[in-house]
Amino acid sequence: MVRTLELLWDVGRRPTRGPKPGLSLDRIVEAAVGVADADGLEALSMRRVAAELGTGAMSLYRYVPGKAELLDLMLDRVQRPSENPADLGDGGWRSALEAMGRATLALYRRHPWLLHVNQSRPILGPSALDGMEKVLSRIRPMGLPDRELVSTIVLVDSYVVGAARTKVHQAEVERRTGLTDMEFWEAQVPILTEVLDSGRFPLMASLDDNTWGSNFDHFEFGLQRLLDGLEAEVARRGSSDGRPSRPPENPDPTCAPDTTGTP
Repeated sequence: MVRTLELLWDVGRRPTRGPKPGLSLDRIVEAAVGVADADGLEALSMRRVAAELGTGAMSLYRYVPGKAELLDLMLDRVQRPSENPADLGDGGWRSALEAMGRATLALYRRHPWLLHVNQSRPILGPSALDGMEKVLSRIRPMGLPDRELVSTIVLVDSYVVGAARTKVHQAEVERRTGLTDMEFWEAQVPILTEVLDSGRFPLMASLDDNTWGSNFDHFEFGLQRLLDGLEAEVARRGSSDGRPSRPPENPDPTCAPDTTGTP
């Protein structure tokens, strides 16, 4: 972990003993991301990345200790936030969270391998902190205590990860089976029609014909309802005494606070 932080923040020791001309840590990370994007994490290895760069695997070890550290660098690289302020919405905190949610979904669709990385203990590099800084600066007007502001980001991110997993899995199964979503469901229609006509599932049978249509954006519906809830909470806090409420004290001083969802 210490070596990863040194590499992320460009501190500590540098490669020595004549590294291959033209090779750099940036090029190595970029090539590794390309491998994962094209063939998934299972294809990622120091040997495969070296082959993409036209060098031997031992050359890479002069820059990065191993695959685990390389993966940490890849995570920070793909999560680099946009430099365009407009990409975080053009309004207040709700607009910023809305933009963040959409951008995160797009990120997972560009890099599906992210869903297979355990990010419960993220190593905080420049991209992670830059992104957090930008979002926090936009949502601070919510007036929530600091840890609740962070929890708000975790809340939206957790929702997006769930939605992204569904979309990525849909794309993966279509690619693997050759069947589109429409073809998959149409194959079930004859038997399901008979089952629903039996009267065993009256509520299911009464649903509109377009209930399961692909033209409804479930992601946007859920995101807006999530933001509605946050907006109602912010309004409720503001209508009390105009100050953010303090989080409840832990009734048992021997119990540590739950930080499992904290980035």
